[in-house]
Amino acid sequence: MDVDSPRDDTLAGISKGLQFLGGVGVLTLRSVLSFRRPPYYFKQTLDQINIVGVNSILLLFVTGLAIGSVMALQFGYGLEKFGGKLYVPKLVALSIMREMGPVFSGLMVAARVGAGMAAEIGSMKVTQQIDAIRALGTDPVKRIVVPRLIALVIALPLLTIFVDFVSIFSAMLVSITMNIGPYFFIEKVIKATQLSDIVTGAIKSITFAYLIVIFACYRGLNTAGGTRGVGDSTTLVVVAASISVMISNFFLTKLFITLGY
Repeated sequence: MDVDSPRDDTLAGISKGLQFLGGVGVLTLRSVLSFRRPPYYFKQTLDQINIVGVNSILLLFVTGLAIGSVMALQFGYGLEKFGGKLYVPKLVALSIMREMGPVFSGLMVAARVGAGMAAEIGSMKVTQQIDAIRALGTDPVKRIVVPRLIALVIALPLLTIFVDFVSIFSAMLVSITMNIGPYFFIEKVIKATQLSDIVTGAIKSITFAYLIVIFACYRGLNTAGGTRGVGDSTTLVVVAASISVMISNFFLTKLFITLGY
């Protein structure tokens, strides 16, 4: 009985990875080209903004509360040992706006929205609804991918700003228990925060939104194997999107530091 060698498995994995990246690149190009020509599906785009944006507010509200509370506790009791407790507002605000807010928003949205998109589009693929769209003379990329991409690119930066404010507010509440006054906290946050901090967070969020949607749509459009294939696609998208958020965050942070932002 023939047994595949580890080398063959490695080559097969590399081949699948390259095929996945190539397919994502082609889908990106097709999406850009489709966006430039009519028709424009405004209603579908608004519906997607409601699905991916408005319906995610509660989840991200809880996430923001947790982020701010934990960071205030860790910085507060950690810096208190060195007499630096008064630096808590500045450290919390900058950490949240530049890193924690965009990253945790991206991860939560990847888990919720990415899985939902992959499952929805994968179900359409295995039930031949995608083929029906093509038969009617409509481009599936234009009809399915572009509205979702536009919706999340608009919604995720706004959700990230929302998480930033909720996190800073919860950090302020926790800081009060450590004898840091709310007026002092707000004053230090305003002084420490610059427009570049908000812009870098927004740019990261836009990048994360693109990665989440393009991975979900590509895998959904290439789903095979019935309902089991839909489940596999959903799992793969959540894992791939989450990893891509963390990896791209590192490179974006390095880029902003190099540029002096």
